[in-house]
Amino acid sequence: MRILIVDDEKNIRRTLTLALESMDHEIGCASNSALALAELKARSYDVVLLDLRLSQESGLDVLEEILRVAPQIAVVMVTAYASVETAVEAMRRGAFDYLPKPCTPDQVRQVLARVEKTRKLERRVAELESRLSTEGPEVDLTSQSTAMQKVLDVAFKAADSEATVLVLGESGTGKSVLARAMHQRSPRRAGAFVTVSCPSLSRELLESELFGHVKGSFTGAHADTLGKVAAADGGTLFLDEIGELPVEIQAKLLRLLQEREYERVGETKPRRANVRVISATNRDLTQAVAEGKFREDLFYRLNVISLRLPPLRERVNDIERIALTHLGFLAGHSGKSVHGFSPAALEAMRQYPWPGNLREMRNVIERAVILCSGESIEAEDLVDSIQPASEIRLGGKFALEEIETEHIRRVVANTRTLDEAAVVLGIDPATLYRKRKKL
Repeated sequence: MRILIVDDEKNIRRTLTLALESMDHEIGCASNSALALAELKARSYDVVLLDLRLSQESGLDVLEEILRVAPQIAVVMVTAYASVETAVEAMRRGAFDYLPKPCTPDQVRQVLARVEKTRKLERRVAELESRLSTEGPEVDLTSQSTAMQKVLDVAFKAADSEATVLVLGESGTGKSVLARAMHQRSPRRAGAFVTVSCPSLSRELLESELFGHVKGSFTGAHADTLGKVAAADGGTLFLDEIGELPVEIQAKLLRLLQEREYERVGETKPRRANVRVISATNRDLTQAVAEGKFREDLFYRLNVISLRLPPLRERVNDIERIALTHLGFLAGHSGKSVHGFSPAALEAMRQYPWPGNLREMRNVIERAVILCSGESIEAEDLVDSIQPASEIRLGGKFALEEIETEHIRRVVANTRTLDEAAVVLGIDPATLYRKRKKL
């Protein structure tokens, strides 16, 4: 871990440094609160070993200043004036633990082991929370598609770096799956993988979810929150559908990428976070930049490495393998004994263009598992879900109603909710509900 020693005695700093370096930790030192706070603003630390008495300063007051600058840090109080009262007061103000002075290397090692155990649990909780909405079968990133193989090759080379990555592709192509796989192959794999869905919240709530807020900063802010950026400190922050990020928040994200600094809503003091950012979008960001809807400087910061995932219709040789993977998972969850697909069902899936890609395939197979009566999925189990590819094209001899119907069907298949589809179509959600019912 990276540990900051804050003590006004030079010999104590030297002794602790030698002991901690022998345990393979990275050490920083400060002799007073001003130097300590400057160091915390300049670099990211996991632990602070803080002397209770710093010349004329109270370590308890310094503790509060440290936690304001770096709320996620573990502060361990170290003092020769150990007492139950001071220990209780330090813990009440936010200290992680307490060490008497002089302390043995074993005592220090035990405290740091507790810090690391707590950090791992926090990271695990954050990762499990981010997985709740994306539960699915175990990811298999093998592919027989040349285009997909090239994407994976670049992605896994980039995983070892700290570069920001922009994943492009149609809705449902597996952009979040690829981002998580990169995190798991990166030096940050022990850290949390935290997902933020940019279109899911209003601007105010999205800013709070990203950066956190202080109590009373807006209606409903009943307590301080740290936000997803703090939760991802030391790990990876995945910004899904970054093209929907409000312009007002784009400047704050740019600052995080350039300076690793941000501010909570309702707070003016800057905080630091060591996060690796991977973003994804199904929008054309170059067009959004040209239209003034996306900052050009932010686009270049996000687009250091660009990966474009091919749609499922361009990966025909992968369809059977992916379908069988989903079938095994969904049949197991439903408790049904369904083991495969008939040749006719497989051929129907190969011929279908899959406008909703992997997400649509999962939905189709889930419905087929529920409705099928045998031990394999037949073509008739798919007939209501998979329609033949439409021959309708702009400029062809088709009625406006036919073109409108096909366009609505494709947009609905490529979006997550009807409300999102209504935004894409430029109509009121109630109008879309009525049209969908009619069609």
